[in-house]
Amino acid sequence: MDNKGQSYISYFNEGEIKVIALPEKFTFPFYYEPHPLTIVAVADLQQYLETQTDLDHNFGLDDEQDGPVIGKMFGVLVVQDAGGKLGYLSAFSGKMAGSNNHSKFVPPVFDMLIEDSFFLKGQDIINSINQQVKAIERDENYNSLKQELGQDTTLSQTEISEFKKLLKSNKNARKALREAQKNVLSEQNHEVFETDLIKQSLRDKHEFNVLSNKWEQHLAELTSRIAQFEDEVEELKKDRRERSSALQQQLFEQYVFLNKGMQEKSLQEIFSATVFGKPPAAAGECATPKLLQYAFKHGHKPIAMAEFWWGTAPKSEIRKHKQFYPACTGKCKPILAHMLEGMPVDDNPLLENFRESYEIDIIYEDDFFVVVNKPAELRSVPGVNVHDSVYSRLKVKFGGIEPLIVHRLDMGTSGLIVVAKIKEAHKFIQAQFLKRTVTKRYTALLSKVIRDSEGEINLPLRADLLNRPRQLVCFEEGKKAVTKWEVIQRNKDTTKVHFWPQTGRTHQLRMHSAHLQGLNAPIVGDDLYGTSDDRMYLHAAYLQFVHPQTKQTITFEIPEDF
Repeated sequence: MDNKGQSYISYFNEGEIKVIALPEKFTFPFYYEPHPLTIVAVADLQQYLETQTDLDHNFGLDDEQDGPVIGKMFGVLVVQDAGGKLGYLSAFSGKMAGSNNHSKFVPPVFDMLIEDSFFLKGQDIINSINQQVKAIERDENYNSLKQELGQDTTLSQTEISEFKKLLKSNKNARKALREAQKNVLSEQNHEVFETDLIKQSLRDKHEFNVLSNKWEQHLAELTSRIAQFEDEVEELKKDRRERSSALQQQLFEQYVFLNKGMQEKSLQEIFSATVFGKPPAAAGECATPKLLQYAFKHGHKPIAMAEFWWGTAPKSEIRKHKQFYPACTGKCKPILAHMLEGMPVDDNPLLENFRESYEIDIIYEDDFFVVVNKPAELRSVPGVNVHDSVYSRLKVKFGGIEPLIVHRLDMGTSGLIVVAKIKEAHKFIQAQFLKRTVTKRYTALLSKVIRDSEGEINLPLRADLLNRPRQLVCFEEGKKAVTKWEVIQRNKDTTKVHFWPQTGRTHQLRMHSAHLQGLNAPIVGDDLYGTSDDRMYLHAAYLQFVHPQTKQTITFEIPEDF
């Protein structure tokens, strides 16, 4: 392939692609098998990335390279130019080597980093405010006052506490004197004696008030002096928030996206109708919107797209070097809904019902619950667009009576799922799942050979809010997720394992299999964290729990068929 000037198109060698037919529709960006033309384009781009020397960016592939390690998502867009010649455009998400502009890659929709841009000027002001805040927080007088306040607060509490003990001791002594002199003194002498005790009590209270007021005034003075610093910091932070918000809003207005009909929409307009209400950070910086924008702007016809990861994965995510990935949902989906308007796009394969003619397999049934051997690709409960599910089929079987789902399996997971017939049974069995007294065993086929024979994975998980339904490993905000595992068979390129999940987090087994700190081996066919296959090779093989009526332990087992 050869690059023609500054058009950013890398043209295909005609002999290389002459046997490849063009797709009838554009790629559905959020779930796709790469078209052969995109595979050729990606191979060419990856060869460039492997051999280039111009990019001063550390992808984490060279141990000797300096700088922070930042892997990147790259994208290709196969296009036809105005003359009908085929080539591809390439882009990266975000910035690379601290810049938006690199000769091989299309420019951003809006370049916030151009010299003297409003964004850089605004950033300079915000950075200046940050420096002022840091200067105050490091100020010797400020920190000395805070230290003095802490020490004197402790000292005041100690002195006041000790004085309270003295007051109590004095009070007890006066009480003892009263008892001792009650029947000894004459009425006149007793009156003088009592008056003296009252004076002692009043003197004690006065001295206590003097001490308390002294400390109160001293600590208030210190607090007031500290507040002068902190009020200044708060004013600076308020100014920073307002400037940052205004800068972000100004930035959003600069990101204007085109579609096939050359209709324009700003980021703010696009995201105002979403659950976010406003664009999330870095919206508009992803590869596919950049590519489509350039294509529409320069009269190129989009044919197919693909994205892949290059470099080391972030610690929280599952990203494999050179592997294809869909466009992100949180930031890209609303933008691409506008950009692809009017274009014929492949159907979303997730909306296809692959199990419509499959008879549901009930392996146990009584008056309280049923146990179903769910096939892969059948939902546990109805989705937004696909109603067919274990729930919907059982509802028909039960004559319209609502099935009560006790727990769920991912659509791609096959195996045992329990569904109650009555509320009492549902409550009783579900409580066992919640208390983790149910024994569950899964079988999975992993995509590489695992050397260790058994172990336990403890990686906390949380939802990736901008890329649902993907999950993230998060040690700060994630929920505890623990999985025990054991190898049962090693093959040439795969390993079959048993999993015993000790918790029940979303995608727990898939994440613990694929993540670098887990087994670093995605489940075969896991199209979310690995690569697609004829199915996802994960099977819920074994369940053991207590029967809601007999209170006897019952066991169900269905071996995997792989």
